[in-house]
Amino acid sequence: MLKQQHTPTGPTTGGPAVPFFSGAASIRRDWPRLEPRLRAVAASGRFTSGTEVAHLERELCAYTGARHVALVGSGTDALVLMLRAVGVGPGDEVIVPAYSFFATASAVLHAGAEPVMVDVLPDSYALDPERAAAAITPRTKAIMPVHLFHQTADMAAIGALAEEHGLLLVEDSAEAIGMRVDGRHAGLFGAAGVLSFFPTKTLGALGDAGAVLTDDAEVDARVRRLRVHGQSADGSYEHLDIGWNSRADEIQAAVLRTRLEHLDADIARRADLAARYTEHLSDLAPRVRTPRQAKVARPGNLVWYVYLIETDRRDDLVSHLAEHGVGTDVYYPRPLPEQPCLAGRRGAGHPVPVATAASRRAVALPLYPDLTEDQVRYVCDLIRAFHARGDRNGGGR
Repeated sequence: MLKQQHTPTGPTTGGPAVPFFSGAASIRRDWPRLEPRLRAVAASGRFTSGTEVAHLERELCAYTGARHVALVGSGTDALVLMLRAVGVGPGDEVIVPAYSFFATASAVLHAGAEPVMVDVLPDSYALDPERAAAAITPRTKAIMPVHLFHQTADMAAIGALAEEHGLLLVEDSAEAIGMRVDGRHAGLFGAAGVLSFFPTKTLGALGDAGAVLTDDAEVDARVRRLRVHGQSADGSYEHLDIGWNSRADEIQAAVLRTRLEHLDADIARRADLAARYTEHLSDLAPRVRTPRQAKVARPGNLVWYVYLIETDRRDDLVSHLAEHGVGTDVYYPRPLPEQPCLAGRRGAGHPVPVATAASRRAVALPLYPDLTEDQVRYVCDLIRAFHARGDRNGGGR
């Protein structure tokens, strides 16, 4: 999923370039195992929905504990197909957080329903259960929390809310591979969840890919039909649903199978780097707010996809880092109700002060397994120097 990245071509004032994301070293690490798989795909003559896809789906079932995983063309496709497969459609409302990537809301619209965007919690940036409860109407069909950045939403509270009101619970768990709560993997708390394998994700492909995970065999069967134009499983050109082309790519499946072998090690590396960031930046509080854990957080649901800080002078800091060769990404520069194509919709009328504040203050720093601890220290030194300069100029806050 593309966002507003600020990635310079190189530093203008000395020091190493630190791109917001790079996977070059990981590719070199994986290449001896990846190359024969790619050669096998090329030799097979089957480039979609073949043996690599089938193997990956089984391996993702084993990793997540899901009974069923269906690979699709992208994380966005996974969201739309999941919503349609569980029965969300025209006339329905789906409660979503106001602070998320655009696909969270647009997928609901593509399914024919209306996204109802409510505020988030300040510690997790996840859906506020109390705000969600206040937004329920007779049209509400589902609640779709999003697990953002490094931790899950409060699934106990959200699950209880869905059960109390007889609502479907589905999860935008696109960023959440590896996140678990009491042993249950993100995406498996309700009817279904999704994964995105966009290249920057914790488990990233060399292009786009996504997956729907579920314990419901009927939901899985519908997703599998919808990803091939609604065609029946026997391939007889009998179309039972109005789907579209979201066939899974054999090359991306081969890449993901290879990278899945190192996923736990990569997750541990991300955690180490995040700890170094926090160690180097913690004394800059309150000018810099480092990531916080929600009160309901447990060690198993912390997986560092993004290291997000908040600061009052976010845009100035982004420019300062860019001048010194450091890439950043603004997650997200405006809450969903402020998106031009969503403004004025029925679901955009709820006050979202926490999401609005985050959109003005939050910025993501580089975080990926190829990053070195020296690069982390360099980024932190630049942030420290930026605030020291502000202090001298009377503008440190």
